[in-house]
Amino acid sequence: MEARELIVRDAYEFTPRTFPDDRGVFVAPFQDQAFLDAVGYPLRVAQTNHSVSRRGTVRGLHFADTPPGQAKYVYCPQGSLLDVVVDIRVGSPTFGRWDAVVLDAVEYKAMYIAEGIGHAFVALEDGTAMSYLCSEGYNPGAEHGITPVDTTLGLPWPQDLELILSEKDTSAPTLAEAEAQGLLPRYEDCVAHYEKSRAAV
Repeated sequence: MEARELIVRDAYEFTPRTFPDDRGVFVAPFQDQAFLDAVGYPLRVAQTNHSVSRRGTVRGLHFADTPPGQAKYVYCPQGSLLDVVVDIRVGSPTFGRWDAVVLDAVEYKAMYIAEGIGHAFVALEDGTAMSYLCSEGYNPGAEHGITPVDTTLGLPWPQDLELILSEKDTSAPTLAEAEAQGLLPRYEDCVAHYEKSRAAV
């Protein structure tokens, strides 16, 4: 498995080997040792999530209060999607920057999004599934969103798609509004949280 850190610090892309034959394909989208080598600490899994989306559906841009936050390791077992990470950690060297990777059921790439980083995706075809390994369980009081169509972010949504958003995501604040409201995580708090995880190894 190959790993690379994205433009957004503390977000990683993982590319596993696939083993196709006349029966189908076998792949291991998550491998603990590869994750540990890249990130520096093991992935804690408290909850797994699974979503299925119509073409054009956008889910996000979501994040959680950090600490503890909610890290996510995600991959696409069916269909294809454009996965987007945004650095919303106030004080980060890459604050306001984003990166994007196509996840699909051909290469089975995965993304790791550390606590405090914003995450969103758009389904590129009907029936697209997303599987999530989450470091913390669902905590509605600590979860927040930023509108994925914030023009100042300029996220790379395909122009040929009619975007489908939930009412919650449509009415979410812009990045600037979320910062003014004090909703965004602080980079120093996130880094301290990551270092605590590394120290426990």
